[in-house]
Amino acid sequence: MPTLRDLKIINLTDRTRLLAGIAATALVAGVGGVLIGRSMSDPAPTVETSAEPADETDEEHGPEGFVPLAPERLSASGIALERVEPGSLQSEVIAQATVAAPPEGQALLTARADGAVVRINKRLGDSVGAGETVALLESREAAAFVAERNAAAARAQAARAAAAREQRLFDAKITARQDLEAVVAARRTAEAELQRAEAAVSAAGVTGGGRYLAVRSPIGGRITEVDTQLGAYVSAGAELFKVADPRRLQIDASVPVSDAQRIQPGDRAQVELPTGGVVEARVRSVTPALDAESRTATVVLQLSGAPGGLTQGQGVRVRIVPRGSQQRGIILPEEAVQQIEGRDMVFVTVKGGVQAVPVTLGTRSGGRVEIVDGLEAGQMVVTRNAFALKSQLGAEADDH
Repeated sequence: MPTLRDLKIINLTDRTRLLAGIAATALVAGVGGVLIGRSMSDPAPTVETSAEPADETDEEHGPEGFVPLAPERLSASGIALERVEPGSLQSEVIAQATVAAPPEGQALLTARADGAVVRINKRLGDSVGAGETVALLESREAAAFVAERNAAAARAQAARAAAAREQRLFDAKITARQDLEAVVAARRTAEAELQRAEAAVSAAGVTGGGRYLAVRSPIGGRITEVDTQLGAYVSAGAELFKVADPRRLQIDASVPVSDAQRIQPGDRAQVELPTGGVVEARVRSVTPALDAESRTATVVLQLSGAPGGLTQGQGVRVRIVPRGSQQRGIILPEEAVQQIEGRDMVFVTVKGGVQAVPVTLGTRSGGRVEIVDGLEAGQMVVTRNAFALKSQLGAEADDH
């Protein structure tokens, strides 16, 4: 018969076996759960990973030939745009021109009388306002102008007093009417002389109590030329300064007589800017005579606004389109057309960037090409640095 100690040993052994069995069962269940969970969760990440790049590709690259480009990055990228208009190389007149100042945009400052330059307030290139004093001349004629004005003022005052006294006598019926009329006429003459003397003082720019003559600018602008120096004695009419308003410009184009005969005021024109863009202009006038040296007519163009990048005296190239000429297509610089995958393409602005559009080319001349199909009038196209957009398209294709 088993003792109490034997029973305790048996119970302890069974308990140990039971715990071992439970642990083994839990281990098998855990491993199985991990395997089942992994087999069920593996396909989901694989699908998500393969779907995300496809969505990003659609958002970044868009349609074929599209280049995303924000408007504020256009100027920073050196890209120039142009609104296309109908034209023809056969009818387009290309000419060399000079940026000039219109008559109201420049002024010549001269000495109004003999004198010595005692002060110069402005230097070459300085800004000057309308009516501002640029220099002072010490002149004896300044005192003469003031003396003449003072004498005229005294005579006018005496004539007014005589006329008033004669009026009282006439009212008292002491003097005749003809005496009153003679005195009134003398008063009017004296007042006219005073006005003339005051105008002379003002025109001469007398200042400093009648000692100096002020040289003033009639327009606002910048000093473009200085032809005097301190201490120089100048004669009346001597040219001292030149002032020009850089905001007022006109284009003087030299055109052969055969082309000038086709051009009329109001014809559309374009001026090629040094930065690569263009600015619209209109023909203002055509000179009736030819230049004696170049044997060409001068066509004056009026700019639309005041574009930057143009300076008076600068040489530019212009394109004039006479009215009534045949408009067969659209004319662009050759740089605007790029070869992409064997096709002639032009970049047109669209929402969010630019889109490469296939075009059909016509004739070429003078660095310009005629587009006979693929573009419409009024579209904005890239005319400068289009090669950079082509390179960007090639880089994106390599990434794919």
